[in-house]
Amino acid sequence: MKNFTISALFLVMGSCILNAQSLKSPDGKFEMNFQLKAGVPYYDLKYQGKTIVEDSKLGLRLLKDGDIKFASEIETLAGKGKDLDNGFTKTAEKYDSKNETWDPIMGEKKSYINHYNELAVTLDQASNDRHIIVKFRLFNDGLGFRYEFPEQKNLNYFIIKEEDSEIDLPTDMKAWWLAGDYDTQEYQTQTSNLSEVPAKWPTSYDGNASQTLIKNAVQMPLMLKKEGKDQMYINISEAAVINYAAANLELDATNFKFKTHLTPDGQGAKGYIQTPAVSPWRTIIASPKAEEVLASKMIFNLNEPTQYKDTSYIKPTKYMGVWWEMIIGKSQWAYSTANNVHIGITDFSKLTPNGKHAANNIKVKEYIDFASANGFDALLVEGWNTGWEDWFGHSKEFVFDFITPYPDFDIKMLNDYAHSKNIKLMMHHETSGSATNYERWADYAFKLMNKYGYESAKTGYVGNIIPRGEHHYSQWTINHYLRIAEKANDYKIMINSHESVRPTGLSRTYPNWVAAEAARGTEFEAFGGNNPDHQTILPFTRFIGGPMDYTPGIFQTKLDYYFPGDTRFVKTTLVKQLALYVVMYSPLQMAADLPENYAKHMDAFQFIKDVAVDWDDTKILSAEPGDYIHTARKAKGKDEWYVGGITDENSRNFTVDFSFLPKGKKYEATIYADGDDADYIKNPQSYKIYKKTVTNKSKLPMKLARSGGYAISVKPTK
Repeated sequence: MKNFTISALFLVMGSCILNAQSLKSPDGKFEMNFQLKAGVPYYDLKYQGKTIVEDSKLGLRLLKDGDIKFASEIETLAGKGKDLDNGFTKTAEKYDSKNETWDPIMGEKKSYINHYNELAVTLDQASNDRHIIVKFRLFNDGLGFRYEFPEQKNLNYFIIKEEDSEIDLPTDMKAWWLAGDYDTQEYQTQTSNLSEVPAKWPTSYDGNASQTLIKNAVQMPLMLKKEGKDQMYINISEAAVINYAAANLELDATNFKFKTHLTPDGQGAKGYIQTPAVSPWRTIIASPKAEEVLASKMIFNLNEPTQYKDTSYIKPTKYMGVWWEMIIGKSQWAYSTANNVHIGITDFSKLTPNGKHAANNIKVKEYIDFASANGFDALLVEGWNTGWEDWFGHSKEFVFDFITPYPDFDIKMLNDYAHSKNIKLMMHHETSGSATNYERWADYAFKLMNKYGYESAKTGYVGNIIPRGEHHYSQWTINHYLRIAEKANDYKIMINSHESVRPTGLSRTYPNWVAAEAARGTEFEAFGGNNPDHQTILPFTRFIGGPMDYTPGIFQTKLDYYFPGDTRFVKTTLVKQLALYVVMYSPLQMAADLPENYAKHMDAFQFIKDVAVDWDDTKILSAEPGDYIHTARKAKGKDEWYVGGITDENSRNFTVDFSFLPKGKKYEATIYADGDDADYIKNPQSYKIYKKTVTNKSKLPMKLARSGGYAISVKPTK
């Protein structure tokens, strides 16, 4: 526990504490207490009687005249500068509860349980004749709370200076964290105690196409662990970020206290609110078991059901892509050697081909043939459209029109050819960060997709956001992502966003926003590398809020295969790449490597062909962030299970317990294992494949190489 001085203790004892309310989770293990201390709202959280969050303040500060370069009318709009963090009295409280199940359109289970007890506290600020509601929902896996702003005379429109929601921890904890930033999550995860973050923070990040760092702040979702006798895992995040800025966490490393830090716009404002309105949910998932944190669906439960009338077009997709060869430098996105190409160019006689353009008719047809022969759903083609020659780093608003193909990409012919092979092409829309330009062209782009039968688009936001001064996670840009999702729904199109904000459970409300990148994906294996523990951490952090398009499946892990002397390599074994399809959930999964590399290992490639991407059930068999994860999943609508396990830089042994299988049935398990001499540095392509008959009583010992894994397909015996 923290050390308090005698004077501080008397101050707490002597403070005015009024109107305390308690709320328990349905199973009784969690208890949340709310109270006002001298008009300031506080809450705490206990698990089985032990405090896991100490008294933590709630409230918001509002912008007033002089805070930023606005007209003086802001003082009136913001309620004459009176902050929403003090001077409150409680005037009402309302308890509620819900116990329901709902079926995600795509998910890790067929049905999710949404079971919580709720407390809504109405707080009046008499000095300004205003009131707000603080709503708490306590689940069996943790707490969510948010602010609600009813429509009222003296709180009609206001501008947020900062939200000051706190999470005050009782003790130092081990943390898996990223440096706080308004524009990117693409950093290596750091592992340290909270008290060590300030010393490590200056060396915790590398460069990025767009970054705005927040000193000594960390990003969400944040994974924490209290080690020792009262072991506890805690995940801090947010849910349902709509019409609001995404948040980082300011850290007081001496007192182990966090406070929200919202992303501002170019003028410093952090939110423009018209009542009635609500904030996102602040979420605290907690359990003595890491596996239960991974299994939590609380963040999705805190989002509203979709209002889409037709979701039949939203389907799980396994795809390949003309992509990795550009990432590693074997090919290029650009068609020509020019450096001054204007939007919508059609006179290609002025452009000199560079000879390395990957999105050409011959190559795309080769990819289509391979994808079709191996049962894939779609093929992504990047670099198909004009504009790639002259945009990166130039902050140009008009770069891409999203409808004009390069001369060597025959869009009609290739779509006809793909459809004849039962393959859909996946559209690529790199916005170059120019969100305004993308909105300008969205209808034209989606109509083109409808014309040629494209069902999904991968969007990208590389570079600084335009309108200039906005950030990737500011309120305006958050709303842009949602406008694009809604617009895409009008055209029955699925969206996979890259360089966007991290998901916060919004796949429930906007189910056609099927996946996002929003973290350091496989491409960084070619840019600067990912540590061997990277994939054992992401499911506890980035994936807590929704699916990630991680782009796994790299078989040729050493890049000196293409470029003699190149020291870059993907820091996993081949079999670990197979296991990622099970460990990292996404209804959109890419086989990212080149067809020629799969052709050399068709026996191992069979697992990628077989593995499902949508599930009826999921079991987290064993997990420890930064060390290992073992997961079993049941394929949607099939009596098939897939099991995957991965480890960090350490080799490990694990025994797979098949007790999740139904009693009395026999299954054939096909096991893809690291070879006896496998090693992610010395021998990454060493593997072995064998079969065994298993039942729910079977136990199978597995040996995982350094940064290795295993993958198992389990099908009924014939």
